[in-house]
Amino acid sequence: MTALIIDHGASRAPSCEHPHEHRPATPDTTPSRERVAMPPVTVNGVPISRKAIAAEVQNFPARNPGEGWKAATRALVIRELLLQEARRLDIAAEQRTDQDGRQQTDEDALVRGLIEREVRVPEADEEMLRRFYENNLRRFVTPSLYEADHILIGARRDESEAFAAAREKALALRSEMAIAPEGFAALAKDCSDCPSGAIGGSLGQIGPGDTTPEFEAALINLVPGDISPPVETRYGVHLIRLTRRIDGRQLPFEVVRDRIAAYLSEHVNRQATAQYVSLLVGQADIRGIDIDGSSSPLVQ
Repeated sequence: MTALIIDHGASRAPSCEHPHEHRPATPDTTPSRERVAMPPVTVNGVPISRKAIAAEVQNFPARNPGEGWKAATRALVIRELLLQEARRLDIAAEQRTDQDGRQQTDEDALVRGLIEREVRVPEADEEMLRRFYENNLRRFVTPSLYEADHILIGARRDESEAFAAAREKALALRSEMAIAPEGFAALAKDCSDCPSGAIGGSLGQIGPGDTTPEFEAALINLVPGDISPPVETRYGVHLIRLTRRIDGRQLPFEVVRDRIAAYLSEHVNRQATAQYVSLLVGQADIRGIDIDGSSSPLVQ
């Protein structure tokens, strides 16, 4: 569970940092044309076709074709197991429509109906909810907020000479402010390549995720009044001055109770479903792929 964040409604000045641009490279989900050598796969005598596996591979990005093929095969084997069990138990396929108007397929409805009927998930009582809260207090703290100014010497990391020059300029400005820190706003207006320079470098109130990771890490280590050493990001080199820190506060149990209940319900449901699938695997005749299963009853 991630920390629960309360929106205090505080106004924030526009920042020239763009956190949403800091994203990992999107995995290439294009199915490989390489043919993977695997034996025929059957589930209790029912074959899983290579054509079906090839179509499923696109949903499992992997480092190599073999890993993607095995992941796709495993998913189809488990789905076939669940469908066989649903039909054996004569589960009724009651299709539902999602919020976008899309209707479930008969098979999806069968799997859902089976899980709802066969997987028993105990509901957390008040004592369990409070115990989880007490054992995870750090999860229920509002994030710290910061009021900060900065000077950006813009440069691209892939332009080594320009970036080195930006670093040298930032060092020179840092030395100048060591003698006269009150001149930060004036230097920001004269030297910063961020639009915030027009207002003395002020970024207003910022919190987690509002800046790049390097900027945020430097900010966290400052105390009000401090001016950071040069901080390098993909935008260039920054000098950061922290003016105010607003520490996070502990959220009371009553505020987060429902969210804890929802989290525990989802967590226990996933665990119970995984155990149920494991039991079905342990009882099935699966050929062509090894999948760990259990022959013992579900762990409560």
